[in-house]
Amino acid sequence: MAKSSFSFSMLVFFILGNLGFLLPNAVAIADLTSPYLSPNTIFPEYQKMLHAFRIFICSPQNTKNTISYNTPAESLFHASLVNSPFVTLNPEKAHLFFVLFPSDFSTRSISRFVRDLRFELPYWNRTLGADHFYMSCAGLSYESDRNLVELKKNSVQISCFPTPYGKFIPHKDITLPPLNLNPPPPSLSQSAVNKTATFLGYFRSYGDREESQSSLVNELSGDPDFVIGSNASDQLTHMARLASSKFCLFFYAIDVSGIEDALRFGCVPVVITDGPIQDLPFLDVLRWSEMAVFVGTGGGGKELKHVLERTCKDGSYERMRGLGMKASQHWVWNESPQPYDAFHMVLYQLWSRRHVIRYARREWV
Repeated sequence: MAKSSFSFSMLVFFILGNLGFLLPNAVAIADLTSPYLSPNTIFPEYQKMLHAFRIFICSPQNTKNTISYNTPAESLFHASLVNSPFVTLNPEKAHLFFVLFPSDFSTRSISRFVRDLRFELPYWNRTLGADHFYMSCAGLSYESDRNLVELKKNSVQISCFPTPYGKFIPHKDITLPPLNLNPPPPSLSQSAVNKTATFLGYFRSYGDREESQSSLVNELSGDPDFVIGSNASDQLTHMARLASSKFCLFFYAIDVSGIEDALRFGCVPVVITDGPIQDLPFLDVLRWSEMAVFVGTGGGGKELKHVLERTCKDGSYERMRGLGMKASQHWVWNESPQPYDAFHMVLYQLWSRRHVIRYARREWV
């Protein structure tokens, strides 16, 4: 029995040791110059995806050209996919099936749609939806309806980041990076790369939002090492502050839309949260623990500053800054998709999920 227990413990240690995003210290033997969890795999697999990946779109009553969404990221992903070579009209050649419905679809309408897929096509029943995916910015809740249960439990959900609590299933679901409607010109972000940071941290205040009124922000506003900027600041001022700050602060679940700019300008993101984050974009692709700092609010501004100063002193800051800048290209949305941009990396995550578990059938009362 003792030998069996030892073997099991070693197996668990081996598995966790290969999940660098769960155990930051376990990446010591990895390539510390790469932002990817599997740097030797991502590029050949990406090329395979470009040539082989095929998706069949399942749309209710042929409405795929009139589908409307609530967010720009959803709309751009849908438009990019529909006009891409990844779409096939032959379901037999498809790796995955896109269950397409608009943002204003009720749960009853979604259930009827899945029911129709079950009876009209053979593909849903063979995996109970495990080789299907759907897009819902806020995510779907757990329901008792059979069709919704299978959709939520088995199919891959693409939601917006951050996704409301309880509506995201780690290791299965995917989040869309926020779409920056006013991105800085590439030339400006490139020219800022070699600038010396003069501030320890930068927080862009939005005035009337909850995080702007927090005691933590109020505490930092009196510290000369931090710059607290107003949302009314012009874009050039905002970019100058990004370039002149080592760390950029974001409150998770309130506003994280500026993370892309922070990464591009070499301002290491600091995500402030009192709970675990399981819905980061590209969580199974990027080594987030090596590119961003995650802190709670319990210690206040004093503890947060201590964490950031310690990160600078132990040599982690420059490495995190460099890895973040390398990874920033994956957060960029383009009207016409470009290699390794947000659209292609979301597809890459779908591609990595194409090998599905075929669930056993069960009887429903």
